[in-house]
Amino acid sequence: MTPSKQLLALALAATFAGTASAQTPGVDTTNFDRSVRPQDDFFRYVNGGWLKRTEIPADRSSYGSFVQLRDRSEEAVRAIVEEAAAARGAQPGSETQKVGDLYASYMDSARVEAAGIAPLRPELARIAALRDRAALPELYARLMRMGVQTPMGFGVGQDARQATRYIASVGQSGLGLPDRDYYLKQDPKLAAARAAYQTYLETVLRLAGDRDPAAGARAVLAFETALAEKHWDRARSRDREATYNLRTVAQLDSIMPGFSWGRFLRAANAASTPGVVVRQPDYLTAMNQVMASTPLPVLKQYLTVKLVDSYASALSSPFVNAQFAYRGKALQGLETNRPRWKRAVGAVEGTLGEAAGRLYVQRSFRPESRERMQQLVGNLREAFREAIDSLEWMSPATKVQAQAKLSKFNVKIGYPDQWRDYSALEVRRGDLAGNMMRAAEFGYNRMVRRLGQPIDRGEWGMTPQTVNAYYSSTMNEIVFPAAILQPPFFDPSADDAVNYGGIGAVIGHEISHGFDDQGRRSDGEGNLRDWWTEADNAAFKTRADALVEQYGAFSPLEGLNVNGRLTLGENIGDVSGLAMAYRAYRKSLNGREAPVINGLTGDQRFFMGWAQVWRSLQRPDALRQQIMTDTHSPGEYRVNGVLRNIPEFYRAYNVQPGDKMYLPPEKRVKIW
Repeated sequence: MTPSKQLLALALAATFAGTASAQTPGVDTTNFDRSVRPQDDFFRYVNGGWLKRTEIPADRSSYGSFVQLRDRSEEAVRAIVEEAAAARGAQPGSETQKVGDLYASYMDSARVEAAGIAPLRPELARIAALRDRAALPELYARLMRMGVQTPMGFGVGQDARQATRYIASVGQSGLGLPDRDYYLKQDPKLAAARAAYQTYLETVLRLAGDRDPAAGARAVLAFETALAEKHWDRARSRDREATYNLRTVAQLDSIMPGFSWGRFLRAANAASTPGVVVRQPDYLTAMNQVMASTPLPVLKQYLTVKLVDSYASALSSPFVNAQFAYRGKALQGLETNRPRWKRAVGAVEGTLGEAAGRLYVQRSFRPESRERMQQLVGNLREAFREAIDSLEWMSPATKVQAQAKLSKFNVKIGYPDQWRDYSALEVRRGDLAGNMMRAAEFGYNRMVRRLGQPIDRGEWGMTPQTVNAYYSSTMNEIVFPAAILQPPFFDPSADDAVNYGGIGAVIGHEISHGFDDQGRRSDGEGNLRDWWTEADNAAFKTRADALVEQYGAFSPLEGLNVNGRLTLGENIGDVSGLAMAYRAYRKSLNGREAPVINGLTGDQRFFMGWAQVWRSLQRPDALRQQIMTDTHSPGEYRVNGVLRNIPEFYRAYNVQPGDKMYLPPEKRVKIW
């Protein structure tokens, strides 16, 4: 989660697919599997042909049209950064110079190989010089400024209960495996991941010059396991009420005796914060106890590993290869690492994203797409307004509050009106690790400097070239970067039914996040506030619990089911968003029926538009990690799991009792 934005949902972080068809505009019927009945498995009916003939690339953990759109965006950015790198006469300090020199420094593999671990030696020496636990507050703050993981996470963002100010927050962190369950469960696959992680820890310590890396790896893994035992699970950590615990510095000192929070905040350049929001208070207490009982040499080994892991991609090949063997092969099943140029583009995206994004927009984004999106957003908002008024389970008093919130939604489309200022960031050609360190500190300083300042309403949490969208609870806004406004989501030349089933449902999804199980807890000003009657709260919970039960029954891998509680917000976004998109689509017809095209009705094409954007393949290890850690359900269930709850789908495809897609009416969930 981006601390500055407190994003409730990066709502589309999954894989998609689809290309336009000349026969049925916007629907590629060549990807169908007509041996599958749409009434039994709509996901495979629409996507089965593609699934059968497609292989996941060796350097990918998943594949689909979302990845294809990312590839397209990546190629566009590559052209931009390679031009900048070749422009040796660029004005010093200009964005062109910085983008070009950062890319060139990444591509200068000979210089990176020659440097080895040398760029990290000053920071490694700083960790090695730690003689007293009393110095941990300053050391943690320094590492955080460098983007290095410590046992606790720290950030500055909008105050969820007072959204007109910025405030510091702190929460659980410190794990090198994807989730607490990877440490604690005895599943053979998770045990294999632990073994791979221990091997990685040993390799990193050996490369860093540790005298007994094998023993160090065991000790670091034991330390992290002790932290993992105290971590809240991910579903609990989604609870915005439970994770808002405002504390003073004195209260934090009492939670963590022996750790000076005043010194930490001063070293973190955050002493002016009006308080600190603690996400998991009991974790801080337990973390402090674990640190106190852990020998100082082990803490230093732990921090050494975290420093090296944070910058491994900017170091020589032994570090890159060790990290890939663990994070790529062991955790996600990848066969090969991504080509160096792709990793270099990723580095530019992560540090100078809006500088590259400004050129991306100039070259790749059509103004008419922004105008058309504004119309679609307006149509979806009107559909949502009507849906709120027609809810049979919500009282008039709560409807008034819901309408007030909807009316205050802010919408951002395409790109920022004001671009980020990178003038304070120094980039040197030939200094990759140094560039990445300075970029991390630049981003950190930009974050903490907001304390005491007015809220930046123009800030974006994603770059224009990002294929995604999001809702921010504290901003009460929905954001659609330029790169997602492409087929199969959005195509001005495609059939309206398909566009409403694609980007229309995405718009509906993001609006729905303002009213999902967590988003509904904020008001139109972005403040965490209960505006629901007790009866309406109970009615919402009943419906949400039914959706939890539905998704909890899905088993993508043997012995591993979808976590219906963890994915609840995204599932509400999908079910409600598609329902709103359908309502908006029917309104757009002005009482007429859509034409039948190649035997497909408008309603049928609408649902195909939704199904084809979730076309995806995943490696088993990556799928396992998604199920255990991601708030999004796998693509198959974002189709079949949603459509079983939409009455109009039953009518469009004549779904009857006995069909596998059939749910009895009393089991179907309608929230909005």
